[in-house]
Amino acid sequence: MTSLAINPATIAPAWKAFQGALPIKIGAIHNEAEYEGAVAFMNSLLDVVGDDEEHELADLLYLVGQLVEDYEDTRHAIPAAPPHEVLRFLLDQHDLKQNDLAAEIGGQSVVSEILNGKREINARQAKALAARFGVSAAAFL
Repeated sequence: MTSLAINPATIAPAWKAFQGALPIKIGAIHNEAEYEGAVAFMNSLLDVVGDDEEHELADLLYLVGQLVEDYEDTRHAIPAAPPHEVLRFLLDQHDLKQNDLAAEIGGQSVVSEILNGKREINARQAKALAARFGVSAAAFL
């Protein structure tokens, strides 16, 4: 295994500048206020990055999403499930039909394809579903 030399004199100012440029502190999430800020930031990044995995901020979106997911795994105990199963569960819990999600996802046929695992939920849809159900967009991605 190769050891990487770390120069704190170089890294610390760069990290401080990076953190100062962001609306939230990037790091472990410790409480609900930090969680809500991270989710809001993640949703803002989703607006910018969308589904573009080559976008210059895609890795930052992934990192923030991981921090949110880590917090949810320890605090909210959301069971691991494919996004289409999460959506099906939420539909059942809220006594909704496929047509009820037309504004968030698209027509009934699109909802059906997602629920059957034939189509993935995109970033825009995930954000809209998160707002509708009051959960993190990460649950759908």
